[in-house]
Amino acid sequence: MKRLYLIFMPILFMAAAVPASAEKLSLGALSSYLNALTATQADFTQINDDGTISTGRIFINRPGRIRFEYSPPNASLVIAGSGEVAVFDAKSNAAAERFPLASTPLAIILKPTVNLAEARMVTGHTSDASTTTVTAQDPDHPEYGNIQLVFTDNPVELRQWIVTDASDQTTTVILGGLTAVQSMSPRLFDIEAEEKRRGY
Repeated sequence: MKRLYLIFMPILFMAAAVPASAEKLSLGALSSYLNALTATQADFTQINDDGTISTGRIFINRPGRIRFEYSPPNASLVIAGSGEVAVFDAKSNAAAERFPLASTPLAIILKPTVNLAEARMVTGHTSDASTTTVTAQDPDHPEYGNIQLVFTDNPVELRQWIVTDASDQTTTVILGGLTAVQSMSPRLFDIEAEEKRRGY
């Protein structure tokens, strides 16, 4: 179970080739980009705090919903919906372990309206030759940890995030390119339906 919690923590940047140079993207531009993300999906690679690596498919349906489907042999599943996060451990017969989405740094980018310019939210905003990196936290609950978001430019695209949780453990998720879709089934993010399907 511990490995699964690392999903809400950092990783190494292993994305595909990025532009040779890029200007630092403003917080306003990045907020607008995140707010425009609705139904999207992508392959992902996850690097856990202990160095183990997992792959899978991610589904994002803002606001408030995300689903991580892990590739075999890891048959685990993580769903965020209705204000909760549920971790389904394929090796356990117990019901999913749940905790509030608001207590995870991923809640920052799943909010109905993302405003990175909000006071005390952004603690780091840097750029290099190819990316802009923003480190953000819940300004009212910095103890929940933070999320480091890595963007490329032209066009603006979220390529990676690194989550550091309340225990100072990190998980990195590298996105293989987000693809917009017209709609997603609500059942993808229905924790109760998934529990029923599994017979809990």
